Amino acid sequence: MIVCVCNRISDREIVRHVRAGLSFDDIQLELGVATQCGRCEGCAREVVDQCSRMHPVAALHSATGPDDRGLDAPVPKLASSITEGVAWNCSLSAAA
Repeated sequence: MIVCVCNRISDREIVRHVRAGLSFDDIQLELGVATQCGRCEGCAREVVDQCSRMHPVAALHSATGPDDRGLDAPVPKLASSITEGVAWNCSLSAAA
């Protein structure tokens, strides 16, 4: 579903960016969502909030490696792939 008509941004694009670890502000800068007329901001924020709660940051895997002191420390690594979910349905209240 198209969330931002001005910049033709879909809910799937927003979800993909959230799962990559971006915040709403980052997504706004990267995609331009809610930067023209602003009518989509509520729905876009709702998509970000719901996706953030359901899928906290894109499948991080932990490995160990030397830190700046030469000691083994956890090193986060992104998963090799991020799968795209189903389309997001904004509630009518968010569009108002």
